[in-house]
Formats: sequence, C-alpha cells, structure tokens
Amino acid sequence: MTDHRKIPVPRQGDNETPGESLFERAAGRFDFSSFASPPIPVSAEAPVRRVPAKPVEAPVAAPIPAPVAAPIAPPVAEAAAPTPPAAPEPAAEPFFSPAVFSGEHLPVDREHLRGQGLIVPEGTVTELLEEFRIVKRQLLLQSADLRRQKAGPMAQRILIGSPHSGEGKTYCALNLALSIAAEKESEVLLVDADFAKPSILSALGLPGGPGLMDALMDETIDVADCVLGTDIPGLWVLPAGDTTSADSEYLSSSRTGRVLDRLTQGAPHRVVIFDSPPALAASPAAELAKYVGQTVVIVRADKTGRGALDDAISLLGACPNVQLLLNAAQFSPSGRRFGTYYGYKG
Repeated sequence: MTDHRKIPVPRQGDNETPGESLFERAAGRFDFSSFASPPIPVSAEAPVRRVPAKPVEAPVAAPIPAPVAAPIAPPVAEAAAPTPPAAPEPAAEPFFSPAVFSGEHLPVDREHLRGQGLIVPEGTVTELLEEFRIVKRQLLLQSADLRRQKAGPMAQRILIGSPHSGEGKTYCALNLALSIAAEKESEVLLVDADFAKPSILSALGLPGGPGLMDALMDETIDVADCVLGTDIPGLWVLPAGDTTSADSEYLSSSRTGRVLDRLTQGAPHRVVIFDSPPALAASPAAELAKYVGQTVVIVRADKTGRGALDDAISLLGACPNVQLLLNAAQFSPSGRRFGTYYGYKG
C-alpha cells in the first residue's frame, strides 16, 4: 500500500489564502470575467418601465362527469345446437265416405256364359281359364307397381280396347273380369263404356238401367247407385247408361274424373275394367285412356292389320302403359297348351 505520509503536499503560493477551495483558487489565478459578454448600456433618457407581472390564471379543469353505471346485460346462455326444422306435416286428405255398392245381386246365367265360350264360375279348369289367369296376373302386378309409384286411382283402372269392332274386346273384357272376380283379396267392377253399342248386360243376362253416362250428365246422380251386383262373388257391373250423341264431350268434362274416382273411393282392392268402343270407330276410347293406368289393345290374329294397330296405339297414347293381347291365335310358338295339366291322367 501507498504511504500517504510520503505524498508531497502542494506548495501554497503567496496569493493563496488558506482555506480556499479549488474553485476559488482557480478564479483567483484565471480571469473568468474575460469570457463573459460586456454589459448592455442603459440610457439615462429612457428609464426602464417595469410592468408588474400579471398573475397567470391556473387553467380551470373541466368537471369530470360522474360515472354512469352501465346496464348489466343478462347472462348469455351457451348457444345450443340449431334445431333442424320440423318436417311439414302432410295435409290431411279430405274424408269421403267409401263407395259401397248396395245394388241388388242379380243372377248371372251360367249356361248363357258357356254358350258364348266365356269362363264359367265354379266350373272346371279349362284352357281358356288358365290363359286368362296368366293375363290377369300380369295386369294385377302392373297395378300393384303403379300403386307403389303413387299413381292414385288410375292404378286400379284397366281399359280394354281394339282398333276395330269384331276383334274380341268385349269377349276379353268379360273373361278378364270373371277371372279377377275369383281372386280372394280383390273385387272387380266391369264398366260398359261402349255407349253406342253396349253389350255387357246382354252377355251376362242382366237387365238394363241407369249407368255411367247418366252420372256424367246429371250431377245429382251418385254413380255408385247405378252399379249392379251379381251372384258371382266379387263381380259388379256398371251399365253404359243413356245414349247420347255428345258422349265424347261429357267424357272430356271435369266431372269425369270425379265420377271415376268415386268408383274406387275407399276400396283399394277394387279393379275397374272398361269395355271401350273401338279406337278407330269412336272417340270415347281416346278420352277414357286419359283416366286409366293400363290399356290392353286386343289384336285378332286373323283380322287386325299392322297399320290399324299402329293408329289405335297412337290414339290411346294418353295411357302410360299400353299392352297387346293376341286373340284367336291358332298356334303357339312354343307348342305350349294351357289347361291340359288338370286333365292329365297318365
């Protein structure tokens, strides 16, 4: 370590006053006044006027508004998952009383049916019966398919027609109705729609009476009251009714749809078969085709020409399903003969 006692003490000058600070000794040795600017001379003629200082007003602070209490928002519940909109309820269908046929059950002459070559109820199984069993099964399957497609009452209606007269349309309509009547879960209504030449009643041996055309002409007539019952279980008949030269105009009116809907109202297992006039001979066939789900055009093997068949199909094109039924064929391409199995003894 350094011995402070050996550090030489600076020598004091003659003009240094003991006890002066370093700043005072420096001021004495150096002339600091030489660095200052010279004083500004003051004229004696213009005495300096001293203006008393104006007191500075302190700025007045704006009043602070009192705090306003903010409205307290209600507690927000957690947002729930959006509820999907409920499916609209289907409109209730208007209620209509079912079309119950209460007409008298008239007897059908079985011998008269046999004499015309028609199917005889409660009779033996014949080739003719088997043929129409196959035909009706195809039509009933198509009717069920139309119901699944929501075709409405049209699914229960079948039109039987032909290009010309004499080709077997009434014969096929009668046999088809007799075959469907044998079904355990169905019933059939056979409508004579050949207004110019009705023949259904005479073929069955039934008396005449008001029918479809009467219900179309008179709004006070309930078509269900015109239906005739028979002693054949499941078979009902609607006559053609009054004869008029305006049958096509009545069929094209808006009332036709309501009258035909009445025939199957409240009866989903009822099949309606229309025996229509020839398509190339009378216009009602084309009008009726608008209201049915199926049309069967009868083609006579030895009579119907290709041109007439094409024209008839074109006129009946309002129906979405047109099928052909070959009548009076003398041969089978496959050699198959219906009805022989039940008479087989070997």
